[in-house]
Amino acid sequence: MRYLLECSYKGTEFHGWQIQPNAISVQECIEKGLSTILKKKIEITGSSRTDAGVHAAQQFAHFDLEEPIQDIGKLVNALNGILSKGIAIKDIRAVKEDFHSRFDATHRRYLYRILQKKNPFWHEISYFYKPKLDLEAMNKAGKLMEKYIDFQCFSKVNTDVQTFNCKIEFAYWEQNEYFLFFHVKADRFLRGMVRAIVGTMIDVGLGKLSIEGFEAIIVSKDRNKAGRAVPPEGLTLMEVGY
Repeated sequence: MRYLLECSYKGTEFHGWQIQPNAISVQECIEKGLSTILKKKIEITGSSRTDAGVHAAQQFAHFDLEEPIQDIGKLVNALNGILSKGIAIKDIRAVKEDFHSRFDATHRRYLYRILQKKNPFWHEISYFYKPKLDLEAMNKAGKLMEKYIDFQCFSKVNTDVQTFNCKIEFAYWEQNEYFLFFHVKADRFLRGMVRAIVGTMIDVGLGKLSIEGFEAIIVSKDRNKAGRAVPPEGLTLMEVGY
């Protein structure tokens, strides 16, 4: 039987979602927890691969078992009892045998937080950046991205994807007191894509890069022409849809 697990995590203490040879990951922790409780080796497949330090308000992963889980609520409670405080298991439910948490996902939505006034309660989940930014110009850049599908310019160079195409549904900024929030939703995202977009948009907001220049970067498909990748702590995977 195949099961779908829903979780959330604060990425500060983890080296990303995916299992790493010499660093602790969210996937490894959940697999070890499931294997310990179910007394058999369990491997999970995640819906998205978040980088080191990136958070998730909603993440999914599927796994297979030969026999059905008798008490899912008990399993969820047991998992939460042995996992670190940085991971929370929200739900586990049975799905069709051919369901795939990654390939069946129809969209992902991310949030990037910029904090512009020092606040000790928010620093681990926000990027502290004080310079004033032109959100109107940055939102023009976000709207522009809806016209394109190839975002190779915002992808990490060493990646094994077959295509750099992503359909962006929306990409916009809003201000809430001392926070700047970047919302972006697409059918898929490339490695490091959101952080590279934000870094390039900051150049637009600072007046260092024009809208025409931003568009030229997309057309160029050249990562070296785009802006820096902003720090991971500001990024949160907010939603995965099926």
